[in-house]
Amino acid sequence: MVLDFNTLYTFPGRFDRVLEEFFKPQMSDGHRLAYPPLNLSEDETAYYVRSELPGLPLEALELTLTDKNLIIKGERPTEQGKYFRQERPAGFFQRVVALNMPVDRDGVKATLKDGVLTVVLPKCEECKPRKISIDVA
Repeated sequence: MVLDFNTLYTFPGRFDRVLEEFFKPQMSDGHRLAYPPLNLSEDETAYYVRSELPGLPLEALELTLTDKNLIIKGERPTEQGKYFRQERPAGFFQRVVALNMPVDRDGVKATLKDGVLTVVLPKCEECKPRKISIDVA
């Protein structure tokens, strides 16, 4: 009778991998969270893009509206010092928001208040939903 103990020899390695996955920082797997984080919403009159940019000066921010995209670019200055943990990214960033809907380009407004960038993209009049009356024939 032959007893096979090979499956037991790999158990410590498998257990170590489980612990590594559990204690691994979330962004160390090569996937970075998109920066800056943003929310997209809408109401009857406009689309809203809200992005968190705490501590970023207005001069370090650039907004561009193309035919199909809203581009948010900027650069957060690198702070010098000895860090024990650094979760706020520094350096150049760019987010491209695809606009799959037409907007009134002349009415677009952007504000930066308390570290939150708010871009208001008004809906074009032709694209707003409207009720259609039905005639009885």
